[in-house]
Amino acid sequence: MIVPRTSRTAILEKLQAKVAAREPIFIASAGSGLVASLLEREGVDCINTFSGARLRSNGMGTMSMLWPILDSNKQTLDYTREDIMPAIKGDAFICACLNANDPLKDMRMVLTELKAMGVESVSNIGPSISYVDKDSTIFKVLTKSGITFQNEIDMLKLARELDMVSVALAFDMEDSLAVAEQARPDIFCFHAGTTKGGLVGYDSGESIEETAQRTEEVYAAVRKLSPDTLLIAHGAALENPEDGQYMLSNTSGHGFWTGSSTERLPIERAVSETARSFRALVLDS
Repeated sequence: MIVPRTSRTAILEKLQAKVAAREPIFIASAGSGLVASLLEREGVDCINTFSGARLRSNGMGTMSMLWPILDSNKQTLDYTREDIMPAIKGDAFICACLNANDPLKDMRMVLTELKAMGVESVSNIGPSISYVDKDSTIFKVLTKSGITFQNEIDMLKLARELDMVSVALAFDMEDSLAVAEQARPDIFCFHAGTTKGGLVGYDSGESIEETAQRTEEVYAAVRKLSPDTLLIAHGAALENPEDGQYMLSNTSGHGFWTGSSTERLPIERAVSETARSFRALVLDS
């Protein structure tokens, strides 16, 4: 097995060409090699790997990665190397989503290991402190102990220094402005919230119109600080292709990022429907 390699320059040239051609950028997460290969075959530009996707492939919700049940970075690097990279042909690039607040790892060493593997892009969502509500006691305790969004920004800045494609995610306006101003990421994704739908999705009650409005407000602010950054939508009411089209038509972004929408949800439906059909079979009398 010889895994294809790419580079920051090649990745960005491809993405900029899509923007110039008015084609949306398509980022999708994969927790298994099968899903990664199917996504690549259908033309996904970027395959994200992170512990949440790996756990999601085992039937757990993405947020289960916040519970201390595994070494998130080790999980991501191991399955990226063993499951994802051998499964794809190189048409899509891989972005590894990391825990920049790992107290036992030097992030320079982690990023260097990724580059040696052939991964040329990283993100700060594996997991991010931004998943925790800022007005909660746990957020205050975590930040007091040194688990901060600034560490995530610093990792993205380091990725740029190492000639990697940086993919920043933020969940509110404050963090969006901070990461845009300090890290100047190649790609910025506004994470509007956990994707609704399916067996373990969370529905906040927000409409796709509200998700689009919130996303566009952040886009406008980020663009002022980092005008060359590519803008991507994700989460909340963005559940299906129709929602994706609404986001593209009603925001000024360049594409979208799917997780559960192209992994957990279709697997749940397909396996359930097929198994139900087999279960309905009868023996001839």
